[in-house]
Amino acid sequence: MDKKNTLIGVGFLLAAFAAFIITAKQTPPPVQPPATTQPVASNPSAPGPEGTTPAAPAPAAAVPVLTAAPANTTFAALAKQDETARVITLSNDFIEARLTDFGGAIKNVALKKYPAVKGKPEPFVINETHTDPMLAFTQDSFPGLGRSTRYEVVSQDATKVVFRAIWENRIEVTRTYSILPAGSPTDKADPYQLRHEIAFRNLTDQTVALPRFALSLGTAAPVNADDHGLYLATGYNTGSDIDFVKRSKLEASPFLSTFGMGSPTPLPLIETVAPVVWGSVENQFFASILTADQPGRGLTTRRVELPAFPGSPIAAIGVTGAVSIETPALAPGAESKLGFDFYTGPKEYSRLSNADIFKHDQDKVMQFGIFKWFSQALVSIMSTIHKWGISWGWSIVLTTLFLKIIFLPLTLSASKSAKRMQKIQPEMQALREKYKDNPRKMQEATMEIFKTHRVNPVGGCLPILITIPFFMGFFSMLQSTAELRFAEFLWASDLSMPDTVARIPLGFMTLPLNIFPILMGVTMIVQMRLTPQPSIDNAQAKMFKFMPYIFAIFCYNFSCALALYSTVNGLFTIGQQLIINRMKDEPLAPVPVAAKGGKGMKNVTPKK
Repeated sequence: MDKKNTLIGVGFLLAAFAAFIITAKQTPPPVQPPATTQPVASNPSAPGPEGTTPAAPAPAAAVPVLTAAPANTTFAALAKQDETARVITLSNDFIEARLTDFGGAIKNVALKKYPAVKGKPEPFVINETHTDPMLAFTQDSFPGLGRSTRYEVVSQDATKVVFRAIWENRIEVTRTYSILPAGSPTDKADPYQLRHEIAFRNLTDQTVALPRFALSLGTAAPVNADDHGLYLATGYNTGSDIDFVKRSKLEASPFLSTFGMGSPTPLPLIETVAPVVWGSVENQFFASILTADQPGRGLTTRRVELPAFPGSPIAAIGVTGAVSIETPALAPGAESKLGFDFYTGPKEYSRLSNADIFKHDQDKVMQFGIFKWFSQALVSIMSTIHKWGISWGWSIVLTTLFLKIIFLPLTLSASKSAKRMQKIQPEMQALREKYKDNPRKMQEATMEIFKTHRVNPVGGCLPILITIPFFMGFFSMLQSTAELRFAEFLWASDLSMPDTVARIPLGFMTLPLNIFPILMGVTMIVQMRLTPQPSIDNAQAKMFKFMPYIFAIFCYNFSCALALYSTVNGLFTIGQQLIINRMKDEPLAPVPVAAKGGKGMKNVTPKK
């Protein structure tokens, strides 16, 4: 029966592995048009009687509104490039922000420290292909001031530009952008962050109510053709909670919809009604974060169909977002000003966690998840080691060694307990024979033996169990840490990607040969075989037997830095276990015999 169960388990693992490899490259299903159109709630800031704008109460919590629409709005439309647009460049040592007079907004931002392609000088460009320029008024929220409106360039220099436009001959709109000059100290300001101010001035002798408008966060695209889109999302901070709207929430989920989760058809947008202290749009390594001086009123998320990557037969699917803003009605001749900080750059935890600059938990765009405490500690240790001039690969190795030293006392205790467990197996077998018809007595006697000999029944599994939170913390951290992008180590050319050294043709598919996940699985198998295991046959022991294969499959197509960490951890554990196995065993304490006249436990240790 045990062999049969093993074969079944191996079969399921192989099937899961094949499915994982195939679906990683699978073409997404074609978009199906939604069947119905649902009305969206009317604008609560619409002008009331006599042109006044009633104040809208701040919502208590985020309320996502899933909106269906005609087929042609399943994806947000890409902006058409106007060759006559005037482009103004603001530049420092880190970014080159290109602003356009169409919309008076940011066309795109080039990151000077991050190349687009490994080995080539061209920088990575945020919002290169987009629905709207970043910080443009979206077309449907403020007609006459969006991306199709040409603004006057009032002034410009290397770090500042001022745009101006007149809306309906009633409101003068002035938009000012500035960045940190090159060579400036970065302790109180970040070089990836722009400052933006909007001034509305009433040119008439009547009160004018301004519409609720939305500022575009830009478009986040997959980083390459192999990007599965797990981190493509918009995010927002309500002041009390932080949440993300992932691209997958907009995609059709026919199966999950039968259980009340997801939608049977693609959603054109998700509108979240909530205070927005900051709103973001991001991919795996880069983010654009808009932090308003006064919270916004909501966030809209849409998918964007982008051109395919070279060599890819399918279109890339990105995400765009916009933050809704409200302004009070303007009295005759009055002026209203709004201020924003706009970060557009890499997802570097050490940068975004600087509370002197980013005061509203902007570092949460890292999406570390439920293991965030482990992720934050690990990335801090790793970054500190890297500052000593050590490569990112060796920083991972040294961080792993540091963790092994920290947990050495616990690991030694667990390993010794496992060895004692192995030595008391004759006593355990005798108990099973003696109390085979009395499970309660057998359990009591077993626990007494464990207590006497200081044995933990799962001691052999603890060395692996204690690493799981750190493994998951490493997984979350390594998947979204921009510093690891294009970092090399041994044969791996990019620690943020699988370390594929060859592709093996298998009929209709090719199997990538990734070395680190294979080494990880091998080290876990060796580690478990070196660790003394109880000889009892139970479901728990069978589960742990398959753990190396499960972990190897889990890591196979993810960042090889994760498998590197686990492999190094396994090698250190193997060396540690070899030393423990050569240590002199502690003598077992005899099981006490019950006092005279009592009905306590009897010493059932077999005589030699």
